Amino acid sequence: MGNIIHKLKLVFGDKILRGRILFTLFVLVLFRLMAVIPIPGIDTLRLEQFMSSNDFFGLLNIFSGGGLSNLSIIMLGVSPYITSSIIMQLMTVMFPKLKAMYQEEGDVGRRKFAQYSRLLTVPLALMQGYAFIALLQSQGILAKLPTFELITNLIVISAGSLLLTWLGELISEFGVGNGVSLIIFAGIVSVLPGHTGQLLFAFDASQLPAYVGFLAAALAVIWGVVVITEAERPIPVTYAKQVRGNKMYGGVSTYLPLRVNQAGVIPIIFALSILLFPQMIMRFLANVDNTIIQKISSLILSLLSNQALYGIAYFLLVFLFTYFYTAITFDPDAISKNLQRSGAFIPGVRPGISTSQHIARILFRLTMIGALFLSIIAVLPLIVKAATGISAVAIGGTSLLIVVSVVIDLIKKVDAQIAAREY
Repeated sequence: MGNIIHKLKLVFGDKILRGRILFTLFVLVLFRLMAVIPIPGIDTLRLEQFMSSNDFFGLLNIFSGGGLSNLSIIMLGVSPYITSSIIMQLMTVMFPKLKAMYQEEGDVGRRKFAQYSRLLTVPLALMQGYAFIALLQSQGILAKLPTFELITNLIVISAGSLLLTWLGELISEFGVGNGVSLIIFAGIVSVLPGHTGQLLFAFDASQLPAYVGFLAAALAVIWGVVVITEAERPIPVTYAKQVRGNKMYGGVSTYLPLRVNQAGVIPIIFALSILLFPQMIMRFLANVDNTIIQKISSLILSLLSNQALYGIAYFLLVFLFTYFYTAITFDPDAISKNLQRSGAFIPGVRPGISTSQHIARILFRLTMIGALFLSIIAVLPLIVKAATGISAVAIGGTSLLIVVSVVIDLIKKVDAQIAAREY
């Protein structure tokens, strides 16, 4: 406790760090104010019924900071930017120039890559905004809008998403921590009081064991997230001795850290996108004036509404996407080449292909643990709901994974600032 108080004194005693923290808090407050400004023409009763009966949109509402629940001007949240970043990462597999820009050109290349991601965010925001408006109109939540009003609403919500992305980048540059992650974190935390109040209002003494079990499971998930997020497998690396002039360099032993969870929360977002897309398409087709199409769409929607089938598909998709995303972002061949260029080697392993295969084997085993962990975390709210009847979307595994990961990253950034100040 004394150490925490000492750190707080250092944080608020440093003018620069204090200013960064206050700027971050100001932007997050501004974000919460925008989340309560609705677009016009909403049937609030139908919207509330729709959100309560749809787990997918309940989760998307959390990521948008509650903006989707009242169709605010930031109802899209930062999801267009996240989708854009994912697409750009996937494109590095198909286009070697993009891969070279991202991995080999240093800070200049990464800035160009980030600029392309921002440009791609604009059409994605327009497409996602139109899809949401059309879907909500088909459900009777939004009134049928004339063309001018439709275009106006579309521009407003797309601009809101782009503004939110810009605010996130301002936090990254002038605040503390990763701005986009902090906005998602603030969105998750903002809905916790409401959900907690609902649980307290509906408290039933006969369900006390279920509540205790639920709390124990939440604490266990937090502990597991911290352990897996921080866990890494060090691979020993030794630098060969080199003689330059009258001095000898190298001969130093260090290690290459491989994280158990290399992919973070990205595989869960991938899987949600894959599962959400067919539902949106089928809801559109359910309103088509064709009996055959209506029957097919109803059948697919009933299959997707089956909690058991949905849980199995969700588990498998998260597991597969963890391997897929790790393979895209971590290249053992590139690591092997970089080690060989710098005169480093792994003791007992030949440089070149043998080193690459050795790293790939270790990475495969580590990814197995990370993939299983992420898959269990993803379906945990479904398991809790089936066992206790308590809806745990807001405080489920995915939300806890994001919250704990962001808090850990924020603490590290603050510690780094304190260390720099002391030096």
